[in-house]
Amino acid sequence: MLNVAGREIPVFVEGFGDVAPFDGMSIAERRARPATQRRPGASKVVPDLRTALVECGVRDGATLSFHHHLRNGDQVMNTVLAEAAQLGLRNLSIAPSSIFPVHAPLVELIKRGVITRIYTAYASGPVADAIAAGLLEQPAVLQTHGGRARAIESAELQIDVAFVAAPTADDYGNICSVTGPAACGPLGYATADAQFAKHVVAVTENLVPYPAYPVEISQEHVDLVVCVPTIGDATRILSGTTTVTEDSCGLDIASMAARVTEAAGLLRDGFSFQTGAGGISLAVARYIQEAMQKKKIMGSFASGGITGQIVEMLERGLFRTLFDVQCFDLRAVQSYRDHTAHQRMSSSLYANPASRGAVVDRLDVMILGASEIDLDFNVNVTTASDGRLIGGSGGHSDTAAGAKLSIVTTRLNARANPKITERVRTLTTPGSTIDVVVTEAGVAVNPRRPDLIEALTQARIPLLSISRLHDLSLMAAGRTKAEQPATDQDNRIVALQQYRDGTIIDVLRAATHGP
Repeated sequence: MLNVAGREIPVFVEGFGDVAPFDGMSIAERRARPATQRRPGASKVVPDLRTALVECGVRDGATLSFHHHLRNGDQVMNTVLAEAAQLGLRNLSIAPSSIFPVHAPLVELIKRGVITRIYTAYASGPVADAIAAGLLEQPAVLQTHGGRARAIESAELQIDVAFVAAPTADDYGNICSVTGPAACGPLGYATADAQFAKHVVAVTENLVPYPAYPVEISQEHVDLVVCVPTIGDATRILSGTTTVTEDSCGLDIASMAARVTEAAGLLRDGFSFQTGAGGISLAVARYIQEAMQKKKIMGSFASGGITGQIVEMLERGLFRTLFDVQCFDLRAVQSYRDHTAHQRMSSSLYANPASRGAVVDRLDVMILGASEIDLDFNVNVTTASDGRLIGGSGGHSDTAAGAKLSIVTTRLNARANPKITERVRTLTTPGSTIDVVVTEAGVAVNPRRPDLIEALTQARIPLLSISRLHDLSLMAAGRTKAEQPATDQDNRIVALQQYRDGTIIDVLRAATHGP
């Protein structure tokens, strides 16, 4: 027995084991690495990012995370890391959920050794070029969206400080994402960071009186608040990869993908649906909408990164609800603010393969894009044919694994490069999870799905073998099998392509041309 404040406290309790008696310490004092110790109710606002970095105890070798809901309009990652460099910090790991051209200033920090390792689910632009050229000291780790959430929640990826770009926040750390100049909609990719990082800093340009509402990320997860002139430009959420194609060939492919969906027998009441980024994939939603209206179908949900096209389907009563991990345009932001049926999902709820239930596992149909597809239906959305890093899995692998029907839509060639190849340059999504490839020349069905072959044949869908699509792809690109471009690379491994379960599915070697 121990005597604590005049009371006898047992050190062992049957059914509980050893007991730690109350010692007068506050919860803040018990934390392994408290950012601050504050009086109850005191403001969490600090004057600047430098103060936040110091109070969070950031040292050389720390891991800092960021989210990409402002996409190519984000300024928080650039600003924070510039301040870290000014403090003389080096050997930092960064874990942004995605990287865009706007993050070009990070290349200089990579060259200077401020940043030496990157974890991300998607990378494009100058930082991606720097990774592909081998400028990063340690190989980058390219995750899936669900795999990133899994890694954070399992402590495989341990984040020292998560910096959350907050469109609106109050002085106690409540974050609202639908008000303020940079309103961006749900912060699904920041959720795991906020819940599991050792410290969390809300970075806002719109500090409002307590309490901010509606709350997207609550005060219980936030250590500090910093007010800055800008967190970014919400108008740049919309980008080339989130713009619907208007090209006649692309629209024909999208129309055929809708026909495949209907022929597969999945277009019925309770139907669930998602489109990936990419102009053709997004265009499929238009044709699905027309088919649902014609058949008077009400689907259960649409999910993913939500566009105005999907919002229109909700407003027309074609889906009961939307699961939204991020908004792809400002119409979707407005819908999330105004409609209760438009609901947020975290990246873990979206696609974590180690969770008790991911939304991707309830998908009927997923429409995917591709940089390359090979004869085994493997898909590359990570690199171009010359080895440039142009993206990454994002939710590609997650949704392909979960959906009942995963459809890849693609043209046969991109400029002079065939898109149906003998072997993909980089394996992003395994062919075992891809069911159908739709091109302007016809449709190929994975031999693993004889049921689909039968259903599409009965519907008179023009079917071709994947090898025939490969031949046509070479012809469309003006090539023969003997003339396929050589792969310019050296033997340095510059990135690891991680599958959603944490295993390494491929490696990227240095491209010789550099950034």
